[in-house]
Amino acid sequence: MLFKEIINEKSNLLQPEFDKLFNNIINSQTHQGDLLLVNINGFYNPEVNEWSHLPKKLSPYVIGPHKEGHSNNLHYKFINNYRQNAIYYLTHEDYLKEHIYTIDKKEKIDKLLDSEYLSIQLEMLIYLKVWESDLFIKKLYQLTRLALGESYDWHFLISNGRDNSKATGTREKILRILTRDRLENKYPQIYKALKEAYQTQIRNSIAHSNYSFQNRFLNLNNYIENDPAAQLKGISFDKWIYLFHDTMVIYNQIIRFFNKVDFYYADLALKNNSQIEVRINRKDPEVKTEYRLLQYRTEWKDWSWKDK
Repeated sequence: MLFKEIINEKSNLLQPEFDKLFNNIINSQTHQGDLLLVNINGFYNPEVNEWSHLPKKLSPYVIGPHKEGHSNNLHYKFINNYRQNAIYYLTHEDYLKEHIYTIDKKEKIDKLLDSEYLSIQLEMLIYLKVWESDLFIKKLYQLTRLALGESYDWHFLISNGRDNSKATGTREKILRILTRDRLENKYPQIYKALKEAYQTQIRNSIAHSNYSFQNRFLNLNNYIENDPAAQLKGISFDKWIYLFHDTMVIYNQIIRFFNKVDFYYADLALKNNSQIEVRINRKDPEVKTEYRLLQYRTEWKDWSWKDK
């Protein structure tokens, strides 16, 4: 369940910082097309070098949804359905009053608990869909780079647990060290929300179905006494509510952020013959910087490479 009151409270804290993030990137990015590349998913695809069915050789530096984008679109439909249909207009305080036990409320409270057990397990699935999403993680990482005056990373790659020699890092490393911790000084509210929302032990417990419920308490069965990364024995349902709301508000703000990016670059393109230059920091076949034009297609509201 999503409490409108908590969503509004957390949004009021985060939205100004995401607006600040947008403005800072627009004004200080090292190339005007970098933020556009985050939005349209620029990436390096070495498989292109092996294609032999085309009349001419294509660049392995491409744009488009790719596998992670199609996956993201599918999960968005599920998450958005929950966002729209799980809103509680009752305050959290009043909701807790519903759980105060009296003998005549026993049946009602039992039904309330059953409903809560179900909704939290749906939220756990959403939690994984957000924090395991390759594209969501990539966008947070790229935004962090741009916010700190660094270029767009065409060679971003999440570790697959096998050949990690070219990987940027694991999901945990990217989210905690390469994103969250680097935002702390300039964007403390975003840092705080990420720290509250993304907790590795909770993610692992959910991913491995290694938890149980007892009354209104979530027991984490992956507690390890001598492991500093596994010190939670469990959390209350009310703690989960705030943690999950942090996740959803971050998710909402990322959607809102990139809606602004859409409008900004569409407007900019229309003032520049429907074209925007982007920079490609190549490593293949040699290390060099290349500049290419993207064409904005007004009828589709999307982008494609401009023919040379």
